[in-house]
Amino acid sequence: MFTFLIILITLIAILLVLVVLLQSGRGGGLAGIAAGGAQQVLGARQAPDILEKTTWTLAVIFIVLCILTNFTIDTTERRESIIQQRAQQEQVQPTVPPTEQPVPAPTPSEGPQQNQQN
Repeated sequence: MFTFLIILITLIAILLVLVVLLQSGRGGGLAGIAAGGAQQVLGARQAPDILEKTTWTLAVIFIVLCILTNFTIDTTERRESIIQQRAQQEQVQPTVPPTEQPVPAPTPSEGPQQNQQN
């Protein structure tokens, strides 16, 4: 179910981008509000066209599906990253420093003369 919802959200996001790009610009944006365009934005407007209705519908569906996806996440299986697993293994198995073994002293028969001949 989770994978299906993610695929559906992705498709809706792509459609939403396409619908927004198809809309004609109204000109102004935030600059239009400051330059006296407040009448158009805040006053009575004509009914929105089909692209604007589609944009709002897709946006609402997108948000609702994102919220619903949160409830379909499978929490029964515990997932951890590899880094977390290795950290736990290192805590369980502490590293023991190797014991240093004393280097045996050379015997009288093994002197510098024999090392030079080898």
